[in-house]
Amino acid sequence: MSRSGKLKKIVVFGGGTGLSTILRGLKQYPIDLTAVVTVADDGGSSGRLLGEYDIPPPGDVRKVMAALSDVEPLIEQMFQYRFQTAEDLKGHSLGNLILAAMTDITGDFARAVEQMSRVLNIKGKVLPAANQRITLHAELEDGSIITGESKIPVYGHKIRRVFISPQEVDPLPETVKTIKAADLIIFGPGSLYTSILPTILVPAIRQAVLACEAKKVYINNLATQAGETHRYTASEHVQALYDHAGEPFIDAILLNGTDLSITSGNGESEGPPWQVENDIETLQQLVPHIVVKDIGVRIGKNMLHDSEKVAKWLMEYMENAITTERT
Repeated sequence: MSRSGKLKKIVVFGGGTGLSTILRGLKQYPIDLTAVVTVADDGGSSGRLLGEYDIPPPGDVRKVMAALSDVEPLIEQMFQYRFQTAEDLKGHSLGNLILAAMTDITGDFARAVEQMSRVLNIKGKVLPAANQRITLHAELEDGSIITGESKIPVYGHKIRRVFISPQEVDPLPETVKTIKAADLIIFGPGSLYTSILPTILVPAIRQAVLACEAKKVYINNLATQAGETHRYTASEHVQALYDHAGEPFIDAILLNGTDLSITSGNGESEGPPWQVENDIETLQQLVPHIVVKDIGVRIGKNMLHDSEKVAKWLMEYMENAITTERT
């Protein structure tokens, strides 16, 4: 709580599994929590719905809503359920279908998300980065242009930049207002080029983030991602954020200090996935505050953030940042 008794406001940007993991930890705290979610997905169930309904892809929004929900586990499981057999429904998530239906009923995707948020009794707010369909493009190092979020990681060339069309898409007014009022802004973890960066490619969102005086934290990925950030160091992740925002804006970066690599008999890593290298010396030229914590766990081949440890540090960082500003 702030001195005025109002809940502190945290805004988290991203999409998919990474964002959902962080939100599951943060929702345990008494805060005003908002997730700004990418709507650039065009694969799987979301991609099929794009061909039938003129709506933003619901997949990442659905995952985030499930993470923030406070309902019986069976209800959340039903919302996340993916059909496996029926030909027409195979591959579709029930939650995606419900959001598509609600959009058709209300005539507005953001309104559909708002209504379903009430049904799922979510902790906080879920705001799509745009209230319309957008397409993500990538310019590769060889100069070729790839169109479609699901197609970008398929190519073996390094990504030079990503951009969206239409470029002048407007966010919800509520999104900009929420960003401007934030006490803490968080980016990541998640797919750098296809989940995190698309949220700040919306001009008004990018401008609001850069203008906001709240501290901005980047939670670095645990592993590099084939087709997107192959063998990227931590500083290369940050540099990509700065290149797309147009200027440096991260106040602190949270890095994992746990060795999650699997080594062979000769002591060499058996990756992929490859653990992100914490190149501290280069990071010191990019980010004022660098924190290394044991926040990673490994389950099989998957490297995952410990949501409780990450949330605990974020709350401590916000409290310290606000206290320092007052003194």
